[in-house]
Amino acid sequence: MTEPLFFDTDCISAFLWVGTENILVKLYPNRIVIPKIVYDELSNPGIPHLKAKIDKLLSAEQAQLMSIHIATEAYNLYYQLTEKPKDGYKVIGKGEAASIALAKQYDGIVASNNLKDISYYIAQMGLKHITTGDILFAALERGYISEAQGNAIWAKMISKRRKLGAASFTEYIKAKKLSI
Repeated sequence: MTEPLFFDTDCISAFLWVGTENILVKLYPNRIVIPKIVYDELSNPGIPHLKAKIDKLLSAEQAQLMSIHIATEAYNLYYQLTEKPKDGYKVIGKGEAASIALAKQYDGIVASNNLKDISYYIAQMGLKHITTGDILFAALERGYISEAQGNAIWAKMISKRRKLGAASFTEYIKAKKLSI
């Protein structure tokens, strides 16, 4: 498997909420990894449709579930990020921490929109990172979606209270092209 993508809850749920997980499957076949902690967060009884969509991806072997085992490098890092950060560092969410810890252990990519909490750790550990916007941009570049479709998906994600960093997909594209 080439560079697995370790999704945190926010990033994977952005696609699940609007029924566009097929984009992930097309772009990243055999590379989608859901940390068990993220799966547990998506198993909230108040949002059973998200768990059902994850279960469908797992049963079709379009994604895999991965646990963090005690006495591993990933566990030690996860514990540090969620419970006992080094002086001057802040505690981050369990889903973000699991994605970072597993990506570090397995040389993968962190898929997260929570730049405020994770950017420092991503940079410090030299990890690769993508956001929902990056994923939609890759889908646009490969011809899986048009810009208009991207804007419609973006608007639906925002209506589901996903924080994507731009008001529209078009604005995201413009900002991304300026940064390249």
